Amino acid sequence: MEKTIAINAGSSTLKFKLFEMPEEKVISSGTVDRIGIPGSNFTIKTTDGKKVEIDQPIKNHEEAVNLLLKELLKLDIIKDYSEITGVGHRVVAGGEIFQDSALIDDKVLKQIEDLKEYAPLHNPANATGIRAFKKVLPDITSVAVFDTSFHETLPEKNYLYSIPYEYYEKYGARKYGAHGTSHQYVAGRAAKMMGKPLEELKIITLHLGAGSSITAIKDGKSFDTSMGFTPLAGITMATRSGDIDASLVVYLMQKLNITNPEDILTILNKKSGLLGLSGMSPDLRDIIDAAEKGEHRAQMAIDIFVNNIVKYIGSYATEMGGLDGIVFTAGIGENSVPMREKITSKLGIFNVKLDQALNEKRGERFISAEDSAVQVMVIPTDEELAIARDVEKFKKMGD
Repeated sequence: MEKTIAINAGSSTLKFKLFEMPEEKVISSGTVDRIGIPGSNFTIKTTDGKKVEIDQPIKNHEEAVNLLLKELLKLDIIKDYSEITGVGHRVVAGGEIFQDSALIDDKVLKQIEDLKEYAPLHNPANATGIRAFKKVLPDITSVAVFDTSFHETLPEKNYLYSIPYEYYEKYGARKYGAHGTSHQYVAGRAAKMMGKPLEELKIITLHLGAGSSITAIKDGKSFDTSMGFTPLAGITMATRSGDIDASLVVYLMQKLNITNPEDILTILNKKSGLLGLSGMSPDLRDIIDAAEKGEHRAQMAIDIFVNNIVKYIGSYATEMGGLDGIVFTAGIGENSVPMREKITSKLGIFNVKLDQALNEKRGERFISAEDSAVQVMVIPTDEELAIARDVEKFKKMGD
């Protein structure tokens, strides 16, 4: 039985999900955490649902891949490495080079590394994971699936910035978006739930997690999206500022005596957002708890987060000329009952009505009331399945 593994490599993490294909059955999943950092940890779920944890030093991604493959054998999840016939790697930035997923060869790998300016926190880590797998399993079908590909359908009016056009021509200075694999997956699921072709619907998908983005989907395509040239833009996130006046960045650099642009980017990427506003945590659950105890800055952070989201929903609905559905997905979107309630309560102008009982349940479902003019859904994202499906396409092309 052929198996495909979907890989999501971060700078110090490696998440995976192993599928039996083409049945799309998940037979194992797990995470290697704190790679190259003291306290490295490996967690893997076995075929019978048990969880195995291993605490040991893991110096680099190559060691992480070796440990992962060794444990798949040791736990009898696979009998032999030859069972794994495909690997799909999530890659954040594909620029304008990659308008779809790509079979990885040396040229593609170099292009991924060359695009690191567009996603400095992500592409280098993605490339490291690819190299590690290629070294251990060099002959299997290896595919890069890009977060930006889904957004290649954005019209010029939504991807160009109002700066000299030559900067776009010479340097690729434009909006690329992110989380495209997630937005595409949940939009497809939403259309099936609504019983209509995606091409006939106007949907806004809310990928709300540590990194958050909002996408308007019209005519079955990404029409506008909140993240920009990099995943820093858009709404307030766990540690990222989201949209900010460029002049304020220069002003802060002067006030803080910052001369290296990387230092201000570190502040905007890692010390801002919910963490910077609340002064206590990047985790929305902690902030909600603090707000309930009367902490003003915690409540302020929540209000700003909700307000950002509502602004984008309003502008995107207007841009598309209507709104048929709203989808909540990712960590906050799927799990936070109070945040879904807060967001939808601000959408009365669109006659959005929430069914509180449905909102408090779990799993894929509608959460809107029967008389709501817009259907609201919670759809757990499955980027790994989307990645595995793309790998299967390339396998078939090679048959």
